[in-house]
Amino acid sequence: MSVSSVDKRVREHGIRLFREKFGKIVKNILENKPPVLLIPKRTLSNTIYDEKNKMLLLGPEYLRRSFFDMNEAKKFMQTMLMASIIYDALVNNEYPTIRDIYYRGKHTIRVKKKGMRMEEENTWDKQSESDSVIRDIEVYLGILREELLILSKEKGKVVGNMRIRSGDDVIDLSRMGHGAYSIEPTPDLIEFLDVDAEFVLVVEKDAVFQQLHRYGFWKKYKAILITSAGQPDRATRRFVRRLNDELGLPVYILADSDPYGWYIYSVFKIGSITLSYESERLATPAARFIGVNMTDVFGTSILNINKLKKKLPPDIVEAISKLPPKKPYLSERERRNYIIKAKPKDVERAIELCGYDVADACLGNVRDEKIRKAIRGKEGIPGYPWFRKPEWIRELCIFFHTLAKLEIEAIASKGLRFLADKYIPQKIETGDWIT
Repeated sequence: MSVSSVDKRVREHGIRLFREKFGKIVKNILENKPPVLLIPKRTLSNTIYDEKNKMLLLGPEYLRRSFFDMNEAKKFMQTMLMASIIYDALVNNEYPTIRDIYYRGKHTIRVKKKGMRMEEENTWDKQSESDSVIRDIEVYLGILREELLILSKEKGKVVGNMRIRSGDDVIDLSRMGHGAYSIEPTPDLIEFLDVDAEFVLVVEKDAVFQQLHRYGFWKKYKAILITSAGQPDRATRRFVRRLNDELGLPVYILADSDPYGWYIYSVFKIGSITLSYESERLATPAARFIGVNMTDVFGTSILNINKLKKKLPPDIVEAISKLPPKKPYLSERERRNYIIKAKPKDVERAIELCGYDVADACLGNVRDEKIRKAIRGKEGIPGYPWFRKPEWIRELCIFFHTLAKLEIEAIASKGLRFLADKYIPQKIETGDWIT
């Protein structure tokens, strides 16, 4: 088998980690001591927002996973089974996917106690179970699964004036034709060779990415153009972080003007609760959201500051009132043609982002019973701290007031040249973004 020199080094490092960390468990067993795993807790209660570094991080709490604890024995055995599968793959020069690993460990254990019927217990039933165990091992070892050469489906794509080394090959990302380079599942193994770019533009929608690529946006504006094709995978997030961290390229996110587009931006910038233990490698705190904004659609004159004073704290209202006013990019006729009515799920998601108090202060006269039902029971939801900034509260307030959303394609429908040559460059040039 031909193995690249990069993969060989990664395997050796992974094998050393496994022997060091899990060797302690073996040592305890040989010394007749209870085998115990101490793993940082991957729970919401142990996830904190680091205000200084602007990202989600794991807190200080650990869980004690003991073989002799009836409540933890199954999880302990699952962890050891998973560790052995991954270790064997490293030693045998294999490249398993997370789906492969699920099947390799999936089997049934049968036990028959004296005088009792046969009992069965599955190692795990769903892939979500085995995936969770993989994440436990990542936390325990302090290493990403990609660095253990565990692969997943490629999702993100990139094109731009740059050359990279992947394995033992050099790839020119400016010579991909109408296609693009699929960001490999192991982005830390990529070496940046030559990069001639001034910024990174991450586009939520693959279709819009393709339009901008074929239009030559990245050539004209010296950009690295990336698509996450919806919710970003780990490889895309890590690739973006490296471009910002190592090359100092500013990162701009272009997503739909709805709660899901805003959350995608949040995942790039802050990280996710599920992977908060790896935010320092996956999140890009300096990422900027350039749109699509609600203020791009409706402007700011639609906002009634006096109404906000009745229900929001004075300091928040004052901060919002001091923000520079904006005129909409869309005419009233275009708005009627392009905006989409928000659904109950959109409203629920928006409340989770910014808090119930913002929704309560900004909602108009809601007649839709399904929307009203979605709002009921949300009292007390505080929202995420990074969406409690004046700029975001203004955006979310307009969303609640209009109960409307807009996709990137609507801006593109106004004309690809408008999107590529006016909307994006103008927002970057004038600093019309949210951080």
